[in-house]
Amino acid sequence: MFSDRQKPKAMNEIGGQPNRIEKNTKIKGDIISEADFRIDGKLDGNVKTSGKVVIGKDGYIHGKVECVNADIEGSFNGELLVSDLLSLKASAVIEGTVSVSKLAVEPGATFNASCNMGGKKGGSNPAGFKAPNNGAAKAS
Repeated sequence: MFSDRQKPKAMNEIGGQPNRIEKNTKIKGDIISEADFRIDGKLDGNVKTSGKVVIGKDGYIHGKVECVNADIEGSFNGELLVSDLLSLKASAVIEGTVSVSKLAVEPGATFNASCNMGGKKGGSNPAGFKAPNNGAAKAS
């Protein structure tokens, strides 16, 4: 009579449902969220989340982004702080400053940024490595 299939399931994700800004949507302002965020439109402002940020192929962010993980296919200009993995797809265009723990770059991505790579927090640098600050690199 009473089945477990009929009961709504509790959210297993800490941050809840992912958020999305669709293509042809423009937002000016700051976003703070505990959930993942996908940007397929344009954002002029800052994003702070304890989840993942995805910038889709048509997406663009101008501002500061603080997150745990990020996948970028579109464009970013500003300050990017990723505490774990930053993954740049072939169509990505990055400009500004980047602080990251781990970086994955597909051939074809444009990475015109000063980059600080470190340990778990993205800002620590136990090996003392500092990327050259010439501001231009292109993966091919």
